[in-house]
Amino acid sequence: MLLSGTTLLLLADAAWAQDAATNSTPSAISTEQTGSTNAGAAAAQTDETHADHTQRIVVTGFRRNREDVLSGTSVVSGLELIRDLRPTIGETLARQPGVSATSFGPNASRPVLRGFQGERVRVLTDGIGSLDASNTSADHAVAVNPLTAERIEVLRGPAALLFGSSAIGGVVNVIDARIPRRVPDETAHVEGILTYGSAADERSANATVDVPVGRGFVLHADGNYSRTDDLEIGKYVLSRNLRAEAAASGDPAVRALADLRGRLPNSAAETSDIALGAAWISGENNAGVSINRYDSLYGVPVRYSLDPAEEAEAPRIDIKQTRVDGRVEIDTGSGFVDSVRLRAGYSDYRHNELEETGEIGTTFLTEGAEGRLEFVQSQRGGWGGGFGAQYLQRDLDVIGEEKFLPKNKTSQLGLFTLQSYRSGPLRAEIGARYEHQRTRAEADADLGTPALRRDFDSFSASAGANYEITRGVRLGVNGSHSQRAPSAEELFANGPHAGTQSFEVGDPDLVKEKSWGLEGTLNVDGDGFNLTASVFRSWFSNYIYEQPTGEVEDGLPVFQIGQADAHYSGVELEGSVRLAQVGEFAINLDGVADYVRATIKSVGPAPRIPPLRVLGGIEAQSETLQGRVEVEWTDDQGRLAENETPTDGFTLVNASLSWKPFKTHPNTSLTVSANNIFDVDARRHASFLKDVAPLAGRDFRVSARVSF
Repeated sequence: MLLSGTTLLLLADAAWAQDAATNSTPSAISTEQTGSTNAGAAAAQTDETHADHTQRIVVTGFRRNREDVLSGTSVVSGLELIRDLRPTIGETLARQPGVSATSFGPNASRPVLRGFQGERVRVLTDGIGSLDASNTSADHAVAVNPLTAERIEVLRGPAALLFGSSAIGGVVNVIDARIPRRVPDETAHVEGILTYGSAADERSANATVDVPVGRGFVLHADGNYSRTDDLEIGKYVLSRNLRAEAAASGDPAVRALADLRGRLPNSAAETSDIALGAAWISGENNAGVSINRYDSLYGVPVRYSLDPAEEAEAPRIDIKQTRVDGRVEIDTGSGFVDSVRLRAGYSDYRHNELEETGEIGTTFLTEGAEGRLEFVQSQRGGWGGGFGAQYLQRDLDVIGEEKFLPKNKTSQLGLFTLQSYRSGPLRAEIGARYEHQRTRAEADADLGTPALRRDFDSFSASAGANYEITRGVRLGVNGSHSQRAPSAEELFANGPHAGTQSFEVGDPDLVKEKSWGLEGTLNVDGDGFNLTASVFRSWFSNYIYEQPTGEVEDGLPVFQIGQADAHYSGVELEGSVRLAQVGEFAINLDGVADYVRATIKSVGPAPRIPPLRVLGGIEAQSETLQGRVEVEWTDDQGRLAENETPTDGFTLVNASLSWKPFKTHPNTSLTVSANNIFDVDARRHASFLKDVAPLAGRDFRVSARVSF
């Protein structure tokens, strides 16, 4: 990673504070969003991890002003995070521009960024990888609980390439406070969240306490628990096309599937997460450590077969992860290097895939570690930035009847730098990263694979600039080149993969995937309005993808990993405007639109690409009350890869009301919302399970947040 998310700091901006006080429209990158774009009043807070989320300046890793960020960025926190909070990271972020979700049922949903998913999107927790098995299959949940998040940052476009070879699509960074960053003024600082959602009878609770113990030392503890029943859905379990096929069957049991409706079978879940942390803090210097235990048991929605000879399965996945994290930040004072940061994490992860009888069918064992050392440069003559090194190691072992990978080990060593320059209306940056990856697989008699080892040297770089052509109007352009080494799954797979319902065959002779990218940006900030637009295109050589062979193995279609040229292109729009000021209420209109088109040369459309989406909302805001109504329209997707089925479009109508009852405690709030008010059938094309697992139906939610 070149731009660490370990210290997503927010800096105050006096001009913005004045705008916020008069309820003017915030910047489109604001973290106290209450809609898909920003149009909110300030909610004053007291420290950098509880900072005023309407501040104009966002600094990620190496400190940069908001206008210096040259790619698409979204930050979700405060009331918006409370309102959008769901059991998975993917669903929590699905309203952000350029973001969809894999939606493998309500319990396993990774973010999809600009049409990319899996190995091309990195999910981080406080700047370090999630160190789980979520990248190996869409049915594997990310072992990061959104309930622990203070804010979540999404970085799209060329800058995300600097986070590593697995960040071509982008980066999602979940920021928590398990290693404290400040000494509380109180005897103990306590925060809590209680949430209820009607669609799955969802009950969740999170509590956090930070206690100063003298001489700059702070102790931290947090815990959360959530439980859901089977998800209520808008209408039928099966999609329109599958219902027609089932209704035409001569088998009564298959015909009965066409009438399944109301609830999504085998989608209940139970999750708990506890953590302890401690830190020493002295001015800009701090050091700390945390340890947490994550447990989750969830059902994978039944993938019904219309073949009477095949029996539908209702598996469950039992995840357990123990994780240790550490952080050190040292202020070196003056000189070329302003500060030094060290961030590291270690994880021992295991999940069992359970049969309906409770027996273990397959086990995934992952042991991983990641460390990152950053040297942050002093600002001199408009120049700034930093450099550093990163190391990642992952050991993966799959055991059981659906084993599709030999035991393997992957290690990565990366060296990186980012240099930025600002002078008057000009903002520019250039970054580079070198990465060496070694991937080894042991010989496996069951899979019939020999011992293998591959080494790759990859280089990625990006350069960009924007210019303020007139007051508040910036035009920018970013260029990037990226190289991605193939993953162990792409190299060594050779077996049945239940999550994707395919028999996967890797290719140990794969070469590096390379891409060139170009992005143009427009940012307009004025009195009471803002607009952000991005147009992007990527050209791939040796693009890694799965191709059906037409063969069947173990009752599953065979998919061979291959390579070809490909290209992705798309557009993202985000904007807001203040319509009126009625008493203490600012009335704001906002909107988001995004579209991606992807093609694999000589093959056709890339699979699971989200269609055109438009989201618009109107919002009334004051210091104590915020009310919002929004409409999200998603188009049909009929541009299909081989073996894909079309996905019907849908329109969702949502509404919410948030109340902050105490001016002296602005982080205390009560939020009520109604989602999918008209109970429509909604399915995401990016999902492997879209034809058998729709999104939630009508869902009434209540969230109470306290902070004192």
